[in-house]
Amino acid sequence: MSWNRFKQHHYEDAALGVALDISRIPFPDGYLDSMEPRMQQAFAAMAALEAGAIANPGEQRRVGHYWLRAPQLAPDKTISAEISSTLASIRDFAAKVHSGAVAGPKGSFTHLLVIGIGGSALGPQFVSHALGQPGTDRMEVHFFDNTDPDGMDYVLARLGANLARTLVVVISKSGGTVETRNGQLEAAAAFRAAGLSHPGHFVAVTGAGSKLDQLARKDGWLATFPMWDWVGGRTSELCAVGLLPAALQGLDIDAMLAGAAAMDAVTRRPATRENPAALLALMWHFATDGRGAKDMVVLPYKDRLLLFSRYLQQLVMESLGKEFDLQGRVVNQGIAVYGNKGSTDQHAYVQQLREGVKNFFVTFIDVMKDRAGRPLEVEPGITSGDYLQGFYLGTRDALSEKDRWSITLTLAEVSARSIGMLIALYERVVGLYASLIDVNAYDQPGVEAGKKAASGVIALQQRLVAALRASPGRAQTAEALAAQAGGEPETAFKILEHLAANGSVRKTPRSPWFESTYGI
Repeated sequence: MSWNRFKQHHYEDAALGVALDISRIPFPDGYLDSMEPRMQQAFAAMAALEAGAIANPGEQRRVGHYWLRAPQLAPDKTISAEISSTLASIRDFAAKVHSGAVAGPKGSFTHLLVIGIGGSALGPQFVSHALGQPGTDRMEVHFFDNTDPDGMDYVLARLGANLARTLVVVISKSGGTVETRNGQLEAAAAFRAAGLSHPGHFVAVTGAGSKLDQLARKDGWLATFPMWDWVGGRTSELCAVGLLPAALQGLDIDAMLAGAAAMDAVTRRPATRENPAALLALMWHFATDGRGAKDMVVLPYKDRLLLFSRYLQQLVMESLGKEFDLQGRVVNQGIAVYGNKGSTDQHAYVQQLREGVKNFFVTFIDVMKDRAGRPLEVEPGITSGDYLQGFYLGTRDALSEKDRWSITLTLAEVSARSIGMLIALYERVVGLYASLIDVNAYDQPGVEAGKKAASGVIALQQRLVAALRASPGRAQTAEALAAQAGGEPETAFKILEHLAANGSVRKTPRSPWFESTYGI
């Protein structure tokens, strides 16, 4: 990896405060030119998407997350007006909460509980952690992001007496997402147990007319904010899903939107060498042979970007992990994403990255500005931040010595503007890369299949309990109960074990283990 190659393949946009080094991906001379016709097709597909083309043929849905930061580009005035009015409503509601004009029965809201899952949690969590300032934030933010009862109890315990001054934002487009509904019910129960009326604390972000929308209006929740069918969960951070929690926390949502809009303008350029999203998409294509042959390890050298790899996991893997291409051919596409942060990972899995299986490429994220305050020297003329950069540069070189490939994305600082740019950049990369490999980046049939299978498990549990109740006092094996309930014995066994562990059924252990019996 030579200085001349670095000079040739280092992209920098001083106005954005962003740089991209692709020189350590060993694509040959002529590769970018050879891919230019396909990139032009990808640019054209992206332009059609932004203009309002149908992106999900099966659902006849458009994809419009790019309009969220440029409402004037939406394909019709109704959408533009809805985006602008929702943003105004978010600003107004947050200001009223902060001033105490919107308050709970026990006084002003000081804590925020966000209930969501997937894109309704990962984006808000990433932004909250990246930009929050403990001690000065307008509200302290907590999350229910799973249907784990113990996890919810943990969050409620942390809230403690502050529950009386907690505002709850429930996020679900359909209103039927089970994990979110469960979190909503658990939170409502906690408020009732504390002698509080939960509607006076609850806000909904949901689709118009959804189950959640109907419930919020019937019970008199504080407010509702819209989710639109043209915004997918994994690209929803810059609509009410992410902007409402961020505004309530006191973050600069206008700077986030401005950063995203600025990055959009740059990544719309139909000239590959002047477009960082296009360069990244081509590096993914080269590094993975255009078929996911290698994993992507994301290593941000900044604690505030700790959750970025989790956010990218959903954005990349849910968008690109597809069985079929747009022609209906089986392709089993995708790029696996994992990561944590540097330099922590130099004491974790970098050993394997350097000397183990060569089945990955690395994306380093380097941030120039170390901290807001004055630097502290830990050695003469050397700061902790100097060491952080030293570990990044050293790790990058150590990997290159072993022919391990890497990309480096450099940001001037972590700010609301740069976080908006980061979100917009990777949204565009995913869209362009999807065009290169001919898959639909905007559907998720595998996720829907998992939800359907989970519903089947719950239905089997109900039939098993019904079979037990039909014969009170009679203990039976999992196999016998499965036959009565019309289910598969292994799944029935797992369900019965879970019910027994939680006191819903009585288990009598036997040897061998599969002769154990269950009763009520």
